[in-house]
Amino acid sequence: MIIDTHAHLDVEDFKEDLPEVITRAREAGVEKIFIPAIDLPSVDTVLAVCRRFPDTCYPMIGLQPEEVRADWQEVLDKMYRRLMESIAHKLEGTAQPGETFIAIGEVGLDFYWSREYEKEQLAAFEEAVKWSVETQLPLMIHCRKAQNEMLHIMRPYEKELPGGVFHCFTGNQKEAEAFLHFDRFCLGIGGVSTFKSSHLREDLPAAVPLDRIVLETDSPYMAPVPHRGKRNESAFIVEVMRTLAQSYGVDEAEIARQTNENVARVFLKEV
Repeated sequence: MIIDTHAHLDVEDFKEDLPEVITRAREAGVEKIFIPAIDLPSVDTVLAVCRRFPDTCYPMIGLQPEEVRADWQEVLDKMYRRLMESIAHKLEGTAQPGETFIAIGEVGLDFYWSREYEKEQLAAFEEAVKWSVETQLPLMIHCRKAQNEMLHIMRPYEKELPGGVFHCFTGNQKEAEAFLHFDRFCLGIGGVSTFKSSHLREDLPAAVPLDRIVLETDSPYMAPVPHRGKRNESAFIVEVMRTLAQSYGVDEAEIARQTNENVARVFLKEV
């Protein structure tokens, strides 16, 4: 059994056939699926999916950087209240299945398309880092064209952060080493690793030990070969596992065992 640490199963793409998507994932050997919120409305859609499939789906809460706007502080204030309520219910033993947030995410920085809300993104990400320190919940970090800024924000909190995942890693060996300096963090590896143009098949074994990798799909985006161009779904994560097994020269069972162990370590064995 393997774990998809990042899938947006709450989006419209899955509205018509979500039960079938979950069934196919289970049949493919996917035991658990982690689902990130990206904005305030998605907190409710994520929770709805996780309540519906509480033995498979687990919610995360965060403001994705591309969703950061001028009202970011108001949005985070409301999210923070939801997060604290979730923690309180868990401590009181009154949490309902599928309602306990397992991570702060999807959060981070993204300057790929625009820097219009750069200051707001930087402030929002630092607040998310502080939430992680306060709650000791791991971070699920999205970073695109902002590595230096991200690491600059994280460094003062390095010793206090519980860990997390650098989601959708597509960088080179030097970037991997910079990320893995944060020794409680893993790299999230998905469909890009299967693309013909990807250098990850060479760079990962050269720079990243297997105990620093978790599997992800980012469904419905970034479908792996041979499904590229189609809607991605959690069942397709087996293609990522196969690619990593070939790259590292180990069998698929070893990839499954090690990545599951990594997930248990990062996510505090709560899932």
